[in-house]
Amino acid sequence: MSNLEIRTLGLDDAHQLAPLIAENAQALKRGAPRRPDEYYAERILGDRTAEVIGSFSKGELIGFAVYFDLPELITGLRIGQLDDIYVHPDHRRNGIGRNMIETLVEEGHARGWLHLRWLVPGKNVPAVALYEKIAEPDHRKSYVIPIDRIAGD
Repeated sequence: MSNLEIRTLGLDDAHQLAPLIAENAQALKRGAPRRPDEYYAERILGDRTAEVIGSFSKGELIGFAVYFDLPELITGLRIGQLDDIYVHPDHRRNGIGRNMIETLVEEGHARGWLHLRWLVPGKNVPAVALYEKIAEPDHRKSYVIPIDRIAGD
């Protein structure tokens, strides 16, 4: 897409980000559609650890990626960790996800990252297909330890 703009999102973008966050959650959870939550989008955009870039076409936010800049303890360097990437279904298969990842790779060069780690849900077939085209498998596996928030109350 020649009219694509990728940039860091700010608090002013929360109104456009909220519906995409809701769509992404529904796509991953397959439940009833979530209502866009502008307050939550503002919290993400104002978070001191998460960073968010967005893809715009003609001024409309059509995709986003959430990432972190983390220390890598073995080398003493830093890495980028891409946790979520989403492109609106009407704009898929146009290289937008790839363009956002390329933007993060450029950011990684500027920050001196060792690599960009991408955590992909195994059941997300489109994401895994893109991952396998542009990245190499890692020797690590990802596991989740649930935290029971009620137990601490």
